[in-house]
Amino acid sequence: MEVTENQISLSFAQRKDQEDPLRKYRSQFHFPTQEDGTPFVYLCGNSLGLQPKATKDFVNRELENWKSLGIEGYFEGKNPWLRYHEYLTDAMAKVVGGKPEEVVVMNTLTVNLHLMMVSFFRPKGKRCKILIEADAFPSDRYAVESQLRFHKLDPKECLITLKARAGELLLRPEDIKKVINEHGDEISLIMLGNTNYYTGQFYNIKEITKWGHEKGCFVGFDCAHGAGNVPLELHDSGCDFAVWCNYKYLNSGPGGMGSAFVHERHHKDPTIPRFEGWWGQNKERRFLMEDQFDPIPTIEAWQLSCTPIMAMAPIWSSLQLFDEAGFSNLRKKSISLTAYLETLIKSLGDDLVEIITPSDPEQRGAQLSIRVKNENKSLFDKITEAGVIVDWREPDVIRVAPAPMYNSYEDVFRFYGILKRALGMKGDQFAG
Repeated sequence: MEVTENQISLSFAQRKDQEDPLRKYRSQFHFPTQEDGTPFVYLCGNSLGLQPKATKDFVNRELENWKSLGIEGYFEGKNPWLRYHEYLTDAMAKVVGGKPEEVVVMNTLTVNLHLMMVSFFRPKGKRCKILIEADAFPSDRYAVESQLRFHKLDPKECLITLKARAGELLLRPEDIKKVINEHGDEISLIMLGNTNYYTGQFYNIKEITKWGHEKGCFVGFDCAHGAGNVPLELHDSGCDFAVWCNYKYLNSGPGGMGSAFVHERHHKDPTIPRFEGWWGQNKERRFLMEDQFDPIPTIEAWQLSCTPIMAMAPIWSSLQLFDEAGFSNLRKKSISLTAYLETLIKSLGDDLVEIITPSDPEQRGAQLSIRVKNENKSLFDKITEAGVIVDWREPDVIRVAPAPMYNSYEDVFRFYGILKRALGMKGDQFAG
């Protein structure tokens, strides 16, 4: 986006907000406030999404049902708990591009990752390795290394990591393909974070899945930074599985529940290994208390325990907003909002601020990871004290993520102004 005086002004940002067809959703969220009651500029949806105002009513409704119905809440009331997770399925499937029978809200992210690796990491002979990014989120690395050790395999020998070229931070697609082609006969599972938590780089899921399947590998993705942020199209990608949390862009609350996707081609495979529990049992026979497990012929077979109703209610409140707004509309705004943020940051000069996230909208979501040269965490502390909530990732990155559901162009402009002042830069002809 070309920098102009008109764009780098508060009036321009406010005009863009007036033209925004999604602007009404901002008022449906709670924003944290400073001591004087002024709302923070909140650009941290990549770590924890804001609370929808409707969430309290959703949770209170189930507390009231528990109070008035007791155990009968599983069968009575407007939304019987026995089927509660099903109320979320259609909306979640639309967000991630899966079929309803391929998507379920359950457990938490790393728990789901372990459950998926039970099914899709099947080391045999020389095909005993797992491929991840060198800079994967630490929990992913801990999980895959522990799975290797569980199978009596040495992570030093059986974990392959994708590294960017010397002097670069982003993975080139051709380098990913090269590693898969060179080591594919030894790789049992490719497990990548589909949107890298540090750089914000969004990988082409369909392309990577194709390369992996051509070499006989299972392919799965950690979509923690993708779900509700970028178009995942999980079914059409052909990937075997995906897992994600819901507390970032999907606003399920701190430590909120996760979700999982398993492609439909695996649902009726009787040979697939799987950890099982009674919530994956045939719904028509679940309460007959039979010894023999009869799996539900969908991803629901991977469920273990009763649905945690109070934890699931906040997700439902947020998903109703996503369903109403439409993910394609949110993505369109996100591309524009993030481009505006990029324009403002670049106006500070490439010799001062470096954006390490790709400029191509097809390779990123809402997050821009920035490095300010010759600065350290004290700069992050300054902008926090000035009323901005973003986050810091060691050793030197500030992650800024304008969520299209509730962030505005004015939020982005105000962040720019606060960053500029924290850098000791005075106003110029663009400061209007």
